[in-house]
Amino acid sequence: MPRQRLRNNETRGTGDDGLLKRMRRAVTLICIAIVLSVVCAAETTKDPRVFLKQHVGLTAQQILAIGQGKIVTKAMPSRTPAELFVVGATFVKAPPEAYAKLAFDMERLRRSPSYMAVGRLSDPPRFSDLDGFTFEPEDIRSLRSCRPGRCGVQLPEETILTLNQRINWEAPDATLQANHQVKKMVLDLVHRYQAEGNRAIGSYRDKDHPFDVDAQFRALLAQSPLLPAYLPSLREYLLEYPRATLPNVESFFFWEKVSFGLKPTLRLNHAISYRTKGPLTTGEIVVVKQLYASHYLQLALDLTACVPGNSGAGEPGFYLITFKGSTQQGLTGFFGSILRTIIVSKTRTAQEKILLNIKTSLERDR
Repeated sequence: MPRQRLRNNETRGTGDDGLLKRMRRAVTLICIAIVLSVVCAAETTKDPRVFLKQHVGLTAQQILAIGQGKIVTKAMPSRTPAELFVVGATFVKAPPEAYAKLAFDMERLRRSPSYMAVGRLSDPPRFSDLDGFTFEPEDIRSLRSCRPGRCGVQLPEETILTLNQRINWEAPDATLQANHQVKKMVLDLVHRYQAEGNRAIGSYRDKDHPFDVDAQFRALLAQSPLLPAYLPSLREYLLEYPRATLPNVESFFFWEKVSFGLKPTLRLNHAISYRTKGPLTTGEIVVVKQLYASHYLQLALDLTACVPGNSGAGEPGFYLITFKGSTQQGLTGFFGSILRTIIVSKTRTAQEKILLNIKTSLERDR
């Protein structure tokens, strides 16, 4: 009897061991399958066509057209009427790194039709870097009656109060005084931004309701289809600069006077060039982050990704994908909705022209 019971126990133990082995083998196979699926997904997401399909919502025909070198733009959904998002893409037969050099060519910007003036700030910034950063006569007249909550120029409250207190509007050089104070404001803003980041930008107070730039910028970034999933490190850098750092990044500050609306607009920008090589995204990334604008644009972020790949015909080059996000005044209500439709149309048209100009320039110079 004992010997028979022992054999039964051995048989049961052998069966249990076999079951455990089969379970371990099944778990191992599942783990391998999971790892392989993650690896395949990572490799797949490097393909910009996957991004354009899954995150931008382009059709197969549109993606095919991009691979053939045609230009496609699309307005994306937004949380509020004030927010605008436009994505554009094309294929460029040139090395990706050539774009960063072209994008930061100040002389090229000066020759652009909509640019009235442009200047790059030194490191560290100097007051003389802002020569040409001047308001138009109409804006100077608006500054004379400027008050918090009611101003014809987009300004923070402290700047509005400073202009009221320090400028003698009856003096012959009142215009020089006003432009001097505005330049000082911009230079102080750059210095504070370099030390404190987005918190230094503060709030615009030219309308009844203050516009908190930092809070709205965070909301704007959350709407970007590219940053959270594909470029989390860059997103952190944009939100937490200068505390957050990023490898392979170059940046500088520049100002511009542009004419894209009813009034010429002065803008101050933080330009960033970032080279990334990871499981989800590989390529050259160029960002222009607005720090100040005198009109229209309360916020603006232009992001361009140059992702290596092959055209539909198998030619080497890169997919040029642009993302333009902004928050603008006066786009609510009945008339605001009409104006918004016009602005979106003009933004798409302008983006198509910009992409064509970039593509033509890079392919000509390769």
